[in-house]
Amino acid sequence: MSLPVLVAIVVFGIALSVAAVHFTGGSRKARLADAQQARDRFAQDYPDERATAVRLTSDGQSAFLEFGNGRLGVVQAIGDCFLTRLVTPDDVVALAAADANAITLRLADFTWKGGRFTFADAADAKSVLDVLQPRLPNSNRKAA
Repeated sequence: MSLPVLVAIVVFGIALSVAAVHFTGGSRKARLADAQQARDRFAQDYPDERATAVRLTSDGQSAFLEFGNGRLGVVQAIGDCFLTRLVTPDDVVALAAADANAITLRLADFTWKGGRFTFADAADAKSVLDVLQPRLPNSNRKAA
C-alpha cells in the first residue's frame, strides 16, 4: 500500500471517530436546568447538607447553594459532568464584585480554582459575596 493511501485512510478514520463521538452526545456540555437540579446533584455528593437558597448563574453552568452556617455549596458544569464543592470564607484566596451581577472568586483548592460567575440578578451576586466575605477584619485575603 502506498503512503498517500495509508495517510488518507488514517485521516478518514480519525475524522469518522471524532464525528461519531460528537453526534452521539460526547461533546455535549452539562447545564443546570433549575435550582432543584442543582440541589439534587449536590445531594449526590453531600447527602447530609440541606440548602436554604440556591443561586444559579445566568448561563446555567454553576449554582451556589447557601446553608445558613457560613458555608456555600458549589455545583459547576465541567464538560458533561458536574463538580461539587463545599466552600467557606477560609477557602477563598480572592473575592470581588466584577460588576453588579458578577463576582470573581479564587480558591486555595488546586483542583478547582474558581472563576468569574455572572448572575441574572444583582441580589444573587451580593448574597454569594456576603456569605464568602472574611469574618475577621484583619484577614489576609487579597482583592481579586
